[in-house]
Amino acid sequence: MSKHKEKLKKLFEHPLSGNIEATKLIHALEYYGAEVDMSKHGRAIIHLNDRKYSLALSHRNELSKDSVVGLRNFLEEVNLTPDRL
Repeated sequence: MSKHKEKLKKLFEHPLSGNIEATKLIHALEYYGAEVDMSKHGRAIIHLNDRKYSLALSHRNELSKDSVVGLRNFLEEVNLTPDRL
């Protein structure tokens, strides 16, 4: 399994993982076709399949559990889930 698919798979684990590195995850999303714009306010704007999602980034480079849930829901909406890759 590719490292990019492994990163996406971590988003969908139960229980939620609390140590997902944002930069590696963003690279995985870009690998699967997402465009990511970084804002000045600590957010990553993810564009995929004519939709967008604003992801809050922390200074520690780890996603909060709320961010993981929100991103998971967005990826399900745009059909980018590990079982569909």
